[in-house]
Amino acid sequence: MTPSYSIVVPTVGRPQLAALLGSLRTACAGGPQPLDVVVVDDRPFPDADGGRNQDLDLGRDPVPGVRVLRTGGRGPAAARNVGWRSVRTEWVAFLDDDVVVPERWAAALEQDLATAGPDVAGVQGRIVVPLPSHRPPTDLERNTAGLETAAWATADMVYRRSALRTVHGFDERFRRAYREDADLALRVRTAGWDLEHGVRFVEHPVRPADDLASVRAQAGNADDALLRTLHGRDWRTRTRAGRGRLPWHVATVAAGLTAVGSCLAAVGPASPGRRAARASAVLAGSAWAGLTAAFATQRLAPGPRRGDDGYGPELRRMVLTSALIPFAAVGRRVLGTWRWRRVLGGEVPAWPPPIRAVLFDRDGTLVHDVPYNGDPDAVEPMPGARRVLDGLRDDGLWVGVVSNQSAIGRGLLTSAQVDAVDARVRRLLGPFDTWQRCPHRPEDECTCRKPEPGLVLRAAAELGLLPAECAVVGDIGSDVGAAVASGARSVLVPTEVTRREELSAAPVVAATLDEVVTLL
Repeated sequence: MTPSYSIVVPTVGRPQLAALLGSLRTACAGGPQPLDVVVVDDRPFPDADGGRNQDLDLGRDPVPGVRVLRTGGRGPAAARNVGWRSVRTEWVAFLDDDVVVPERWAAALEQDLATAGPDVAGVQGRIVVPLPSHRPPTDLERNTAGLETAAWATADMVYRRSALRTVHGFDERFRRAYREDADLALRVRTAGWDLEHGVRFVEHPVRPADDLASVRAQAGNADDALLRTLHGRDWRTRTRAGRGRLPWHVATVAAGLTAVGSCLAAVGPASPGRRAARASAVLAGSAWAGLTAAFATQRLAPGPRRGDDGYGPELRRMVLTSALIPFAAVGRRVLGTWRWRRVLGGEVPAWPPPIRAVLFDRDGTLVHDVPYNGDPDAVEPMPGARRVLDGLRDDGLWVGVVSNQSAIGRGLLTSAQVDAVDARVRRLLGPFDTWQRCPHRPEDECTCRKPEPGLVLRAAAELGLLPAECAVVGDIGSDVGAAVASGARSVLVPTEVTRREELSAAPVVAATLDEVVTLL
């Protein structure tokens, strides 16, 4: 029997997405069809409160059954988590939005899954980077080609959902497309699973980039600092990341700063101290120049030769960026180390972090659902609501409300009427640390109406928390959907309006509000 699988594609709206989705139609024609294809749009939400969702170009003829979820710019780790948590298949295939999927990819995937034993958590596909044949590759092209030997890169990686559940998915503290896949693979293997390489492959073309792209890429050094904080000094060996250049960059920066400091100390009338400072400046400056020249030469040597097309621009880029990269790399590493030691306290925390806030739906969860209620006197708390809330407050947890109130957008109630009902809820149930509501109609296609994540993200931001530090409690599927889309955890407390399919799809179900506390 063919294992069931879904496809998850995180995207920031790159134009290559439409081509990928179109190619998947052909690639899946010769093999098993995915039960679900989820495109996770991780572009930041519009600045306007609850602004309209942006359109995403899926192409003219994408693979059938594409669903689009939106995460608001929280990074690829969060986007992939939203994707795999929204499906129910045995396997989840992650693809980058700029890869090219060849024909028969699905048939090769079927072969990879069929040979995966019960202890195998994931199977990596080969990544092929097309390089020019008429000249040596540029620095950018060689860096992209490094994906061909990267361990467990999610450009084409399929994971078993049970393994992802075991380790709680990707660590969303990795905000860039860098190291989040290595961290996941390490945690999966530490949990006792195996990872394998498969026979399928995808192509990963080299994307155009400006002259300073390699300097901006040094932001990944902050993620290296997080990996070291989480996994210790031997993280490079354990994640198969290879050796880095940071020690050489540190030496280059030290020489450069020493040269500048010595030059400043040498300013003024001649004296033995200033003569020594000038000698130090010359020595340190020579060391900086030598290290920088060696770095530039090392990067230029495998690249285009004089007379090759692109040689001039490549020479200019290498000279400029070789002088800037050491300072960018060291600066990012220092800032990253300071940040994570300050935030994490130097300890090795588990992922996900502990819950620090519980966000409740209002109608049907905290108070009885009175459709389009504008009368404060009609507010009646659900059984045990005040007791549960007070218990959470006593335990040091923040509590909040995230509520759809489309009656405002429909013109059935005024904001003042809803304010009066909300005030009555507070009087009956006690103070709340955050209160977020969406006044929009479904047809407004806003970013805040549940199951969109906007309300939960706003609540987490107001409390200064990661979404993963929040839990959402509600009575219908849109409450669970908002939790999934935002990266929060969820508990469904069903009522008579909860549909059967919502109940079966919910990750965690509590019979009563009192039971919620035991499940957090």
